[in-house]
Amino acid sequence: MPAALVTGASRGIGRAIALQFARDGYDIAVNYRSRRTAATDVVETIEAETSQFGHAVQGDIGDLASIRACIEEIADTFGGIDHIVNNAGINQHCYTPDLSPEEFIHLLNVNVNGAFTVTKIALPYLEQSCVPEGPSVINLSSRLAHTGADYEPHYAASKAGIIGLTKSHALEFSPDIRVNAIAPGFIETDMTDKTASEDEKQARRETIPVSRLGKPEDIGQAAAYLRDASFVTGETLNVNGGQTMW
Repeated sequence: MPAALVTGASRGIGRAIALQFARDGYDIAVNYRSRRTAATDVVETIEAETSQFGHAVQGDIGDLASIRACIEEIADTFGGIDHIVNNAGINQHCYTPDLSPEEFIHLLNVNVNGAFTVTKIALPYLEQSCVPEGPSVINLSSRLAHTGADYEPHYAASKAGIIGLTKSHALEFSPDIRVNAIAPGFIETDMTDKTASEDEKQARRETIPVSRLGKPEDIGQAAAYLRDASFVTGETLNVNGGQTMW
């Protein structure tokens, strides 16, 4: 069976991508950093709702040794890796006067260097993949990579970096491995439920042409498209309900 690694798959967008890929016939490595119970729940859902195999694997994408151990465990368990979704990352609302250089560097290290390192270490396994659509890497960026943000400059910078990394890897790995990115808009998850009030959500809806907030499943469908789109590489798919058009 083809196998996919989804980092940060214990909840939200990562969980939705993992479940979408499982429904499409992929065995799934459900990576998590600290939410083991939630990751195990994703595995149980995969195995209850599909005929696919799921495996929860701990790994901190901000730590090189942890990433290496995670990739080795996945390769041993599945016999290889055919697709990677670099979804894991961190966020922090903080204005520049209150943001330390150490915090700035830490967030970029996790979000950008984490995606780079996961891909680098897993590269030999992707190169050995024989899936008909060809192996691929999908990186999670953000709408804020294009627009910036006045309350989290380091996060916006990291997501812009993801787009640059995506294009560079697409050029470097062609024609054997496709690399694309997804830039979600405002997606309703348990995390956003804690940080945005209903009034704030309504204000956001009024800026979105399709008149609703995104769902994690919207990103799962986008990831499935990029996984199978054999003539698409180096692209960033904007999934934001038309909130930003250019």
